[in-house]
Amino acid sequence: MNDSPKARTSADHGYLLDEQIGFLLRKAYQRNSTIFSDKVPGKLTPTQFSVMHRLAEDGPMSQNRLGRSVAMDGATTKGVVDRLIARGLLRTTPDTEDRRRHLVSLTPDGVGLIDAATQAAIEVSIETLAPLREREKETLLRLLRKLG
Repeated sequence: MNDSPKARTSADHGYLLDEQIGFLLRKAYQRNSTIFSDKVPGKLTPTQFSVMHRLAEDGPMSQNRLGRSVAMDGATTKGVVDRLIARGLLRTTPDTEDRRRHLVSLTPDGVGLIDAATQAAIEVSIETLAPLREREKETLLRLLRKLG
């Protein structure tokens, strides 16, 4: 006699893992992450790339504002910024308008890397979305913006 409880299955509760939004988003993100790591130079993570790209686009800013602008919490932002500073890609300088604050900016090496990485990131997006027709790509991106 086996007294071990048996887990309920999808036949019992109707939950199909392969059809769940979180599972499908994770699989899509894994696809994108693999393509990203293969194409983007400098061993940047997608999060590091986002931080550097935002600084390239918007210029120096406080760490707090930087984190908010790329949808990261304070602790994550600090870790990313600290790692990029250690690699010589970012630097901090005192804010001339508010002595309590420091501004995060790209170093010359950071500028060179983000320029090359951005071109590669364009290719990552194209390859990630390649299985979709043009209209499907537009719909997917529109719906993801709505969810985010």
